Amino acid sequence: MAEMGSKGVTAGKIASNVQKKLTRAQEKVLQKLGKADETKDEQFEQCVQNFNKQLTEGTRLQKDLRTYLASVKAMHEASKKLNECLQEVYEPDWPGRDEASKIAENNDLLWMDYHQKLVDQALLTMDTYLGQFPDIKSRIAKRGRKLVDYDSARHHYESLQTAKKKDEAKIAKAEEELIKAQKVFEEMNVDLQEELPSLWNSRVGFYVNTFQSIAGLEENFHKEMSKLNQNLNDVLVSLERQHGSNTFTVKAQPSDSAPAKGNKSPSPPPDGSPAATPEIRVNHEPEPAGAATPGAALPKSPSQSSLPAVVVETFSATVNGTVESGSGAGRLDLPPGFMFKVQAQHDYTATDTDELQLKAGDVVLVIPFQNPEEQDEGWLMGVKESDWNQHKELEKCRGVFPENFTERVQ
Repeated sequence: MAEMGSKGVTAGKIASNVQKKLTRAQEKVLQKLGKADETKDEQFEQCVQNFNKQLTEGTRLQKDLRTYLASVKAMHEASKKLNECLQEVYEPDWPGRDEASKIAENNDLLWMDYHQKLVDQALLTMDTYLGQFPDIKSRIAKRGRKLVDYDSARHHYESLQTAKKKDEAKIAKAEEELIKAQKVFEEMNVDLQEELPSLWNSRVGFYVNTFQSIAGLEENFHKEMSKLNQNLNDVLVSLERQHGSNTFTVKAQPSDSAPAKGNKSPSPPPDGSPAATPEIRVNHEPEPAGAATPGAALPKSPSQSSLPAVVVETFSATVNGTVESGSGAGRLDLPPGFMFKVQAQHDYTATDTDELQLKAGDVVLVIPFQNPEEQDEGWLMGVKESDWNQHKELEKCRGVFPENFTERVQ
């Protein structure tokens, strides 16, 4: 008996799968034409609207936060180069050179500390918050398919009961299928009815904690930076006093044979040397109320930066970028109609025979649905690359999977 890849799906199950898709498609057509009633739940539909709004807002906040972090990184680099320029022009015999150098070092440390805390207390928390949406989104789509199955079974049962010639055996079987379909649908429906309102209400506390953390970190950063700027100003004031009697005008350069004039060494400051620059304080003030607990340290980027790889990525790639791909039509090494590849970012456990079982890292070759009417929002049709390379039999290997569990790679 034929098998479907590593899942061991028999030919009978494949036929059952095809029949299920056909039944769903027919049911949707009848409902659109108004020839079959559709089970409606306005309260649940409102919950789904709230869910989609919450997901959109969270995704936008994540994107804008990464843009903010990229800006902080750019300001850090600009500030570092400006301080390097000051150190290069600061002549060795000028007073306060060591203090100016120390201020530059502390300035660099302060920027790094600010950036890292934004990652730990805002970005990682943001990623965790959004991490719960893909699973719930796939379950909402699954519930929709099971609702169609339930309506179809209900209509089939009702038609048998109202037929002129009643077949009791068929009626009994249809009733059994209806009860089974109703049970599957109601189990999924009850769980989502409880989870969606709770998730919706959680957004308030999350937004409060996130923006409190950002505001508190920025406030402390500017306090410490203000102190460093004041220290640098004191050093420069001292330098100006030592050269107060000199006129800093632009003069012609002396010729090679003429001796340079006015090259006097500056006299020492009246009170010795400028006040020592205090060490930068990084964690001396308590974090604001509601600040998120710093997350676990992320692995270093390939450049061995102290910044997490997830942040370095935002500086080298466009957020939510897309990759162009060509059609796979006519290519012998790809399935007919191949559109593009995706890679699973999370494990996905199939809950129906027409679905693909995915592990994080699996590559899937995406192909079009044979009947566009069968495609549910948020779901793609494809075949795992490993299965295709091994069997080259599309009918045995293809299946649907949630798009938001994957990321397009080419």
